[in-house]
Amino acid sequence: MDDSSAALVVDARGVVTGWSEGARRLTGFSADEAVGRPVRDLLAEEPGSGRPPPGRPPLPVGVATVRHPDGRTVTLRLTVCPLAGPADENAGYVITAADAGERETSLAGQVFEQSSLPLSVCDTEQRFVLLNAAACEAMGGSEESLLGRTFLDVTGLSDGTRAIDRHMRLVAETGRPMRDETYSQAAADPDQQAWDVEMWPLRDTAGRVVGTALAGLDSTEQHHARRRLALLDDATTALGTTLDVVRTAEELVALLVPSFADFAAVDLLDWVLDAEAPPLRGDLDIVMRRVAHASAGPDAPVTVVPLGRTDVYPPYSPPAQALHGGAAVLARTGEPDFDRWMAERGAQSLRRTARRAATPPPGIHTELAVPLRARGTTLGVAVAVRNIRPGAFTEDDAVLAEEIAGRAAVCVDNARRFARERATALTLQNSLLPKVRPGQAAVDIAHRYLPTAAAAGIGGDWFDVIPLSGTRVALVVGDVVGHGIPSTATMGRLCTAVRTLADVDLPPEELLTHLDDLVTHLAADDRDDVPELGATCLYAVYDPVSRRLAVAAAGHPAPALLMPDGTCRLVPLNAGPPLGVGGMPFEATELELPEGSVVAFYTDGLVGGRDRDVDHATRELCRALTVPAESLDALCDVVLKHVLPEEPGDDVALLLARTRALGAGQVAARDVAADPEEVAAVRQWALDRLAVWGLDDVSFVTELVVSELVTNAIRYGEPPIRLRLIRDRTLICEVTDASSTSPHLRRAHAFDEGGRGLLLVAQLTQRWGSRQADGGKTIWAEQALPRR
Repeated sequence: MDDSSAALVVDARGVVTGWSEGARRLTGFSADEAVGRPVRDLLAEEPGSGRPPPGRPPLPVGVATVRHPDGRTVTLRLTVCPLAGPADENAGYVITAADAGERETSLAGQVFEQSSLPLSVCDTEQRFVLLNAAACEAMGGSEESLLGRTFLDVTGLSDGTRAIDRHMRLVAETGRPMRDETYSQAAADPDQQAWDVEMWPLRDTAGRVVGTALAGLDSTEQHHARRRLALLDDATTALGTTLDVVRTAEELVALLVPSFADFAAVDLLDWVLDAEAPPLRGDLDIVMRRVAHASAGPDAPVTVVPLGRTDVYPPYSPPAQALHGGAAVLARTGEPDFDRWMAERGAQSLRRTARRAATPPPGIHTELAVPLRARGTTLGVAVAVRNIRPGAFTEDDAVLAEEIAGRAAVCVDNARRFARERATALTLQNSLLPKVRPGQAAVDIAHRYLPTAAAAGIGGDWFDVIPLSGTRVALVVGDVVGHGIPSTATMGRLCTAVRTLADVDLPPEELLTHLDDLVTHLAADDRDDVPELGATCLYAVYDPVSRRLAVAAAGHPAPALLMPDGTCRLVPLNAGPPLGVGGMPFEATELELPEGSVVAFYTDGLVGGRDRDVDHATRELCRALTVPAESLDALCDVVLKHVLPEEPGDDVALLLARTRALGAGQVAARDVAADPEEVAAVRQWALDRLAVWGLDDVSFVTELVVSELVTNAIRYGEPPIRLRLIRDRTLICEVTDASSTSPHLRRAHAFDEGGRGLLLVAQLTQRWGSRQADGGKTIWAEQALPRR
C-alpha cells in the first residue's frame, strides 16, 4: 500500500488488515496499533451518512468521527470500495479517507484510474458518476460528456445493452452482484465484439446500496471460440439425420446460415448422385450440380445457380481450387483470381435474371470454399459467403469449416453408398421377382410390391404365382430375414427353389419341409456372412375343378379370405416354425371355396411394426377387403391405403387371388377297368367328348395320348383307374391309378418292341408329367388347342 495514501483495508468481519501512512497521519494510530483491531474500535461514534460536496453526483461515501490517541477527534469523509472474493462473495473493503477540503488520494483510486479494464460507477438510476480512461475509450466519449448520462443513453439500444441495464437495476434493487455477457454491436451480428461484464453493488457506511460498479473484460476471442465449439456440437446432431444425399446437403446449409455465413451452397459432382467416380483433372473446368443453398437475406446471390442445375467452375475459381487442392480456400476481395471470379458471377447473374440494370446485391468481400471429401473420395464442395456482415472469414473459420465439411462429407458418402446399394438391391430384387402373367385358368391375380424407404434398405419379400398341372395354381408369398443385397440374393434362391419343388407337384406341407432343409443348408454354408439366415413362407395350391384350397405356412401370417357374400375372415392355419429352424413338421389346411372368393396373401410389413398392434392391423385388413372396388387391382390400392402406415418400416408384398371354377361342361371323367380290352372303348369315349367340344382337330393326338396313358396304367398301375379330360386354354388328359410308381422317359433301342409310348407323348404334347397323391399318382399330358 502506498504510504502517502490515506487508505485502509477492512475484511468482511470489519477487522483492519491494511493501514497506510496517510491513515496514520490523519488518525494518529500506527499500523501496529490499527491492524488486527475492529475498525469500530477506532471510531469515536457510530458512522453516519454523509452528503457529497455540491456539484458532485452521489458517491458511495460516509462521514465518521475518528478518535485520536491524544484525545482529539477528527471528522473524515470516507469512500468505500468493496473487494470481490471467490464466487462473487464480499471479501472486504478498501476505505479511503480525507479531511474536509483535502484532496483524496488512495491506492484504490490509483488502481481505478490506471486499470486497463473499463471500470465505471453508476448511481441507482444507472447514471454514470465515475469512469476511468479505459471505460471512456470503450464508450467513445470523454468523462465530462459521459457523467450524468444513463447507461442506455451512452451505449444505445440493443439486446446486449438492455440486458446489462436490466441486470444493473436488479443489482441496485437486490444488492447481489451479477455477471453477464453482452456485445457492443447488434445481437444479430455473430462477429460483434464481446464483453464479459461484472456488476456489484456499492454501499455507504450504513449498508445502503448507493450505486453499481461495472468492470468489462474484452472476451471477443473467447466468445468466437465458444461459438465455433457450439457450431461443431450442433453439426454432430444436425447432420446425417437421414440417408438422403440432398437432405444431408440441406442440413449442412441450414447449419451454416446465418450463424456462420450470409450465404452457403453445396455443389456435388454428378457421379455422386447416379454414377461412379471419374478422375479429376486440374487443367479442366469442373462441372457440379447445385443441390442445396440458402441465404440470410433477400440480397444474397442465390439466383446465380438454380437448384438442380449444373454450373461450370474454371480452375481459378475458389471451388475448383478447393477440389484440386483438397483443402479449404479462403478468398478475399483484392485477390486477382477472386475479383475475376466475382466479375464473372455478376455477369452470369445479370444474364440469368434478364435485367441489365438489376440492383446488385451487397458486394461479396470474402468466400470460403471447402471440399467435401470422405474415405479418400472427393464428392463436391461447400461454399460459404459473407456479403452482409462486415466481418471477413479468418483462418480459424477455415479450420472450423473444414471440420464441419469433413463430418458432412462422411454423411453424404454414407447416403450415397446407401442409395447405390439400395438401387442395386432393388434392381436385383425386381429381376428376381416373378413375372406374373395374366390369363390363369384358376384365379384372377392382382399384386403390389412396395420396397421400404427406411434406412435398413431393401428387404427379402417375394411372391409368386406358379401354374401347376390340371389347371391348378400355386400361390406363394415369403419374407427373408434382414435387409440389403444378401437378403435379396437369398430371396432369389428361395424363389427358384420353390418353383423347382412346385414342378415336382409336391403337396404344400411336403414342399415346405424340403424348403426348410434348403434354408438350413444355406445358413450352414453362409454362417460367416449371414449369421441369422431365416425366412417365412406361405404356400397354397388351388384347384378350380374341385374348388379346394390347400394352404401350409412356415412362420408366416395367415391369409385373409373374402367370401362372395362380403364377409371376411382369416384362414385358420396351424402355422409351423419359420424356415431354417428345423425339426418341426408342417401341416396343411384344406377348405372348399365358392367361386369368386378372394384370398389375400401378404407379408408382415403390411400389418406389423414396432408401434403397431398386429391384431388391430389384421382387423383393418379384413375391413379394407370388404370395401367395394371396381377391380382386384383397385382393391389392392384400397388395402394399402387403409392398412399401410405412412412410413412403413419394412417391405410389403400383397397378392390378391379371386378364385374361378371350371364347370361341368369343361371337365369329363370316366372310370377305366383294369382290362387291356377296355382301351378301345376309352379311346372312343375320348373322341366322342372331343366332338362335343368341337375339338376334332386334335382328335388324332388325343387318341394316341389316351391310348398310351391308359395302357400304361392298366399294365403297370393298380386299380382303380380313372381318366379325366379338362378343356380350358389347353386340353389336358389325366390318368390316375392307385400305384405310387411313376413312369420315366427312356429311349428304346432299334429292335425293342416297347418303350416308345411316353417318348411319343412327350414329342406330340406341350408338356407332360406325374404327381403324387395320397391315393396313388396321376400321369398327365397337356396339348395346345387350335386357334379359332
